[in-house]
Amino acid sequence: MQGTTKVVKGGVSWSMLEQFLNHIETNRLCKPTDRILLAVSGGLDSMVMLNLFKRANYTVGVAHCNFQLRGSEAEEDERFVRDACNAAGIPFFTKRFTTLEYAQANRLSIQTAARELRYAWFLELMSKEQFNFLATAHHVNDSLETVLLKWIHGSSLEGFAGIPVSNKKIIRPMLFATRTLLADHATEKGIMWRNDSSNDSDDYQRNFIRHQVIPRLKEINPALESTFLHGLKKITGELEFLHTQLEQWKAQHVHQKSGQVFIDKSALLNAAFSDSLLWRVVREYGFNIDQCHDMMQAMQSQPGKKFIGTSHLLTLDRDHIIISPYDDAYEAVTIREKNESVVRGAWEISIERTKSKEISTSSIVASLDADKVKFPITWRYWQPGDSFYPLGMENRKKLSDFLIDRKIPLADKNGISVLESDGEIIWVVGHRIDNRYKITPETRSVVTFSVLPYFG
Repeated sequence: MQGTTKVVKGGVSWSMLEQFLNHIETNRLCKPTDRILLAVSGGLDSMVMLNLFKRANYTVGVAHCNFQLRGSEAEEDERFVRDACNAAGIPFFTKRFTTLEYAQANRLSIQTAARELRYAWFLELMSKEQFNFLATAHHVNDSLETVLLKWIHGSSLEGFAGIPVSNKKIIRPMLFATRTLLADHATEKGIMWRNDSSNDSDDYQRNFIRHQVIPRLKEINPALESTFLHGLKKITGELEFLHTQLEQWKAQHVHQKSGQVFIDKSALLNAAFSDSLLWRVVREYGFNIDQCHDMMQAMQSQPGKKFIGTSHLLTLDRDHIIISPYDDAYEAVTIREKNESVVRGAWEISIERTKSKEISTSSIVASLDADKVKFPITWRYWQPGDSFYPLGMENRKKLSDFLIDRKIPLADKNGISVLESDGEIIWVVGHRIDNRYKITPETRSVVTFSVLPYFG
C-alpha cells in the first residue's frame, strides 16, 4: 500500500515540498537566489532532491560521477541522469574516474577513494561554474547508519550527533526525510530512479548495518527513525550545554601568556571526568584522547614529561600544564643531497637511496623517482596557497582543499609539513606524494624519505 508524503505539524498537513523548503529555511542552508550544484547519482534520494529543487524554482546544475566500477550499469546510470537533465533543461556535468587505480596507488579503500575523487571534482566544478553551494541527498537513514558505524568503531559525543545539515559550502537539504518517505514521494510523483546493485551486497559495513542491523532494531522500535531524530535534537542540545560549561571552566582555569597556554593542574585533577575534560581543552592543539590518558597517568609521578602534538608541545609542570607552539626549531630546514637524516623540532626525516622499486604501504614513508627530485629540498610547514598534484590525480589541487577532502581536523592541519623541491611540493608529509614524482616502470633509481619522532 502506498504511503503518504504529507506530515501533520501543529494540526496542519505539510506536503513534501513544504517540508523540504521548511528544512532549508529553518537551517538557513541557502537562499532562493543561490546557484546550487546537485550531486546526483541517479538513485532514489538524489532524484527526489533534484525534483524538489526544480519545483522550488532554484537555479541548479547536476554533477554526476562515473567511478567505472560497475561496468555497463555505471554507463546506464550516467545516461539516465543525463537524459533526465536534458528533459528538464538542467545543466549536466559528468566525469569518469579511474577509481580502482587511484585507490591502489594511494592505499585507500574503494569507498574512501571514491569520496576523495568526487569531492575534489565537486569543489573544482563549483569554482569553475560559480555555484554557491553543493547539495548532497543524505537523508535520515544515512545519518542513522553513520551514527551506528561510529558507535561500533568508537566515537566522541560529537560523533553521535549524526550527519551535519551543512558544512561550509556543502548542504544536506534531505536530512528531514526517511528513505520510506522518499520512496513514497517518488511513487506519488512518478519520479524514476536507478537502483545501484552494490547497495544490495553486505560486503560493505554500511550495507550490513542497513540490511541486517536496522531491520532488527525496528522489530524492537518500529518508529526507529522518528525516535532517532528526536534523539539527535537532545544530543545537539547537550553538546551546546557541554560547550558552554567547558568555556566557563576554561575562563577560570586556562590562561594564556607570551604565546603559551597554562592549565591549572590542581583544578583539572579535582574536576569530574578530568581525562575527558583535559582532552576537550587540548585537542585543538593537536593532542588525541590516548595521549590525554597517558598525561593523566604521568601527572603525579613524572613532572617535566613532554608530549608531542601535531602543532604544539605539552609539558607537565609542577603547578600547570603548559602548551607551547613549536618554536624556531620548527622553521624550515634544508635537506641536502649528502644528508642521511635531518631533524626538525620533534621529528626526523631519514633519506635512503636505492634501486628497489618496492613501495612501502606506510603513510610515514615516501618513495619517489630520484631522477625527478632536485636537491636541496626544503622541509617546512604548509602554507595557504600551496598546491600540488595528489598521487592519482591529473590536475593541480590546492593543499587547503586536499586537507578538507581528507577531513583533517583543524588542530592537525596546523602541524602538517611538506617537502619542497625546486619550488614544487613533492610530499605532503604523512599524507600524499605528488603524482609527478611517483615511481614508474621507467624509474632508474629511488629516493625514500621516512619521518619518525626524534628523541635526541
